Amino acid sequence: MLPLAILTFLLVIPAIFASQVAPHDPLKGALSKRLKPPGWMQGGSMEHPLGTDKLGRDTLSRIIHGARISLMISLVAILVGGSIGTTLGLMSGYFGGKLDALIMRLVDISLSFPTILLALVLVAAVGPSFGTVITVIAVLLWARYARLVRGETLSIKERDFIARARVAGASHARIMARYIFPNVVNSLVVLATLQVGATILLESTLSFLGAGIPRPYPAWGVMVADGRELIVTAWWVSMFPGLAIMLTVLSLNLLGDWLRDHLDPKLRNI
Repeated sequence: MLPLAILTFLLVIPAIFASQVAPHDPLKGALSKRLKPPGWMQGGSMEHPLGTDKLGRDTLSRIIHGARISLMISLVAILVGGSIGTTLGLMSGYFGGKLDALIMRLVDISLSFPTILLALVLVAAVGPSFGTVITVIAVLLWARYARLVRGETLSIKERDFIARARVAGASHARIMARYIFPNVVNSLVVLATLQVGATILLESTLSFLGAGIPRPYPAWGVMVADGRELIVTAWWVSMFPGLAIMLTVLSLNLLGDWLRDHLDPKLRNI
């Protein structure tokens, strides 16, 4: 677990302090320095340790700032989607009846669509931007939270302390907020941790396809797309951003699995 924690730390901290850590402006380049190889290769320079892209922009600086973009979008999207899903899940599980049936049908419909196809349709309808990507990912995430919270609520609402709260005159809103929600927080934290890596991968995929973060912002998916035609002559342009995606998603998924196994084993099939 310690090596995993260290790896995650090394990936996240530079993203938080990207402006202080990155050696160059990620949006500015010089054509005289275009497609410079990594510093350890012939013709390279340690001024640009991971080389430059076709516009002469520093690859390392763009990767660091791209990490900030990916983490910011993932966390905001999970917060928005998780909040919507949690609220609907609480209402569905607590009130039951027609409301439960309606919300669960919406969950089933949401989960039945191919993720990438639905994301592309939504982005095409409103255009790519930071807000659009966050909204699209939140729309794709809410159903999992709703299903999880609904199941937890169905179990919790039958316990004795809920019955005592009703007898004491507590309102439905108070019971859900004060007595049920605190008992599902642990499961929500585990699910959110598991979804950070998947959300980063989805954002990178959308950016790669031109339906995510618009240029010239240094999103990882955009960087991989920019270098795909240069993979033979300038492999570093797309190789290093792709490696950053792989390491980040892998480390976050392993961390999420560890948290799940130690904090909430019943989420193994989520």
